[in-house]
Amino acid sequence: MSRPTKTAHDPSALSDNKLVVAISSRALFDLGDSHMLFEKEGLDAYRAYQIDHENEILQPGVAFPLVQKLLSLNKLAGDVPPVEVILLSRNSGDTGLRIFNAIQHYGLEISRAAFTSGAPTSDYIAPFKTDLFLSANAEDVGRALKAGVAAATILPSTAPPRASEQLRIAFDGDAVIFGDEGERVSREEGLEAFHRTETERAEEPLSVGPFRGFLTAVHRLQAAFPAENSPIRTALVTARSAPAHKRVILTLRRWGVRIDEALFLGGRDKGPFLDAFGADIFFDDSPANVESARKHVATGHVPHGVSNG
Repeated sequence: MSRPTKTAHDPSALSDNKLVVAISSRALFDLGDSHMLFEKEGLDAYRAYQIDHENEILQPGVAFPLVQKLLSLNKLAGDVPPVEVILLSRNSGDTGLRIFNAIQHYGLEISRAAFTSGAPTSDYIAPFKTDLFLSANAEDVGRALKAGVAAATILPSTAPPRASEQLRIAFDGDAVIFGDEGERVSREEGLEAFHRTETERAEEPLSVGPFRGFLTAVHRLQAAFPAENSPIRTALVTARSAPAHKRVILTLRRWGVRIDEALFLGGRDKGPFLDAFGADIFFDDSPANVESARKHVATGHVPHGVSNG
C-alpha cells in the first residue's frame, strides 16, 4: 500500500473531531522490572530506582507501535492534527521524568500528561475528552469503562512488530462494539437459541457496546482519506457465523459506520486470523480469546459484559 499524501485528505473533516487516546506509562514503555521492584519493595525503592536510572532510555512497551502509528497520522494532516495522545500515569511528576525523557528520545508528540502519585488515573479521562484509554492497570480500566469511556487492559504480548505503515485495528463484536445480550442468550440458552433469536431480530439494531464511540471516532478519521488509500484499516473479528451475521451488518449500516473487513469465524481460534489481518491492536472481552490473541498481536482486554462476571 502506498502512503497517502498530505493532499489526499479533507482537512475540514478533522478540524472539530480530534481522536484522543490516553495511555498509561506501563502500556507505552517496558516498565516491568521497576514495577516488580515497586510490588516487592515499595514506593521508596521504586522512586530511588527511577531517579538513579533517569537517563537510561526505556524500551518500547506493547502499545508503543500503536501510538507511533496513531501519531504518524498527524503528519498527513497538515495544520489540523487529527490525533492526540495523552499520558496518564500513576508515577509522580518526579519519577515520571524518566518517562518524558523516553518520549522525547523516541520523538513522540506527547505533551499533555497527568501524574497521580499512585492514585487512580481515571478521574482525568473525562477532562481530557478521551475516546480510548489503554492501561496495564485493570482497576483504572474498569473505572474508565464505568464512566462510559472505551478502555482496555493492555496485556503482555510476544507479537512481532508490524512492518506496514498502515494502522490496523481489530474489534470483537458482542460486549465490545455491541452490547452483550447475544452472549447472554448463548450462555444461558445455548447456541441454537442464540441463532434463532438473532434470526428473528435481524432487522432490529444491536445495542451499543463500550467501543461504539471509539469506532465512530476512528470512522470519522478514516472518512477524511480516500477509501482506496487510507492510512487506517479496521476489522470486525467475531465468533458469530451465519445466520447471526446479518444483524451485525445491518446494525453497522444503520449506524453509518464503516468496517473494512468482517470475519465471522463461527468459534474458530481468532489468533491466526488476526495475524493474517496484521492487527496493530485487537480488542476483545473474552479472557480466553485475549489469551489466544496476544500470542499473535498486541491485545487489549475489555472487562465488560457477561464473560467477565
